[in-house]
Amino acid sequence: MMRRTMTMAALGAVAAMTLAACGSDDGGEVADVSASDFEAGTTMAALAEAGTITIGTKFDQPLFGLKPPSGDPVGFDVEIGKIIAGELGISTDDINWVETVSANREPFIQDGTVDMVIATYTINDTRKELISFAGPYYNAGQSLMVLSDNDEINGPDDLAGQRVCSVEGSTPAQNIADNYPDATLSLFGAYTDCLEPLRNGQVDVVTTDNVILAGYVDESDGAFKIAGEPFTEEPYGIGVEREDTEFRMWINDVLEEIFEDGRWLDAWNETAGTVLPEATPPSVDRYEVS
Repeated sequence: MMRRTMTMAALGAVAAMTLAACGSDDGGEVADVSASDFEAGTTMAALAEAGTITIGTKFDQPLFGLKPPSGDPVGFDVEIGKIIAGELGISTDDINWVETVSANREPFIQDGTVDMVIATYTINDTRKELISFAGPYYNAGQSLMVLSDNDEINGPDDLAGQRVCSVEGSTPAQNIADNYPDATLSLFGAYTDCLEPLRNGQVDVVTTDNVILAGYVDESDGAFKIAGEPFTEEPYGIGVEREDTEFRMWINDVLEEIFEDGRWLDAWNETAGTVLPEATPPSVDRYEVS
């Protein structure tokens, strides 16, 4: 977001001078670049000059974006953010992580609270009216999670009369409301708010993307399981300001580069790939903003 980062340039320039040319403190790669390596007036030049970037991500989703009691968030989305920052010459220590839940991702991009959002963020036409997406960088699919002894729910066709928990402002919640109206839908601010209601029987099923649910199943000590197969396609994108075509296309360039050079797969295998099967990077969609 140029209007926010430009105001930080003077302060950030001091921080930028302290960046290591070939690595960050945690071993992440940092490109040897400066603002002059980017076209003047672009978000890339402003961020490189500032030496800092603000990235919105989830703090409650194991494998993709989870913030421990102390320290910065970890997960696949976080690693993708570190790579993009590194290509701007920004070290991990100079990333400001901001929690974004499903309902505030577009507002945070629009008002300049964050420079980008990487937060299991499904690309869809409705959101494209408000912000713009680079990517996709991963293809997920909506699934269902139930108690491990629940054999009644094996897919979305079994949801009639069931109490379904999801998150306000999310694509999965909207899909249930639109296509499975016989289910009783309860909405919360974060997916972690659904876990205890599922555990104690207040709801029958939690729905979101399969990769998110896989993390909760992995941490549940056998209490939860995935019911059936994914029943939608959810391409994850990186949200930026709607009119910032230069920044979006530059991020697309970075994504295509890491798809090819192995950094994307390394990030996957070190995070979500510890639980989920080996993944294949998708094809970037360089759509035009109408």
